[in-house]
Amino acid sequence: MKERKDRYRAALQRTGDVAARSSKIITLNSRYVRMTIEVDPDLQRDLTRWASLPVSALVLAGATVLRTLADTAAAVPRSVGGAGHTGPTP
Repeated sequence: MKERKDRYRAALQRTGDVAARSSKIITLNSRYVRMTIEVDPDLQRDLTRWASLPVSALVLAGATVLRTLADTAAAVPRSVGGAGHTGPTP
């Protein structure tokens, strides 16, 4: 039981250290609910580190698809002056 109290007190002290950093605090009020959201300043760095690999892979795949489409479009012969038109004549 004493160990649990010590952990709880240590967590409360860490919470004070987190509040000392420059975090963003948003308070939302309504008639029935009051909610306070504290955003950790390290969140942006964590999200960037987490999302950088999937985003770069997506950009690489998109560039490859566009390059392939451009090469395919360049290889298709185009008719000049409508000479390749095979529809019925009026």
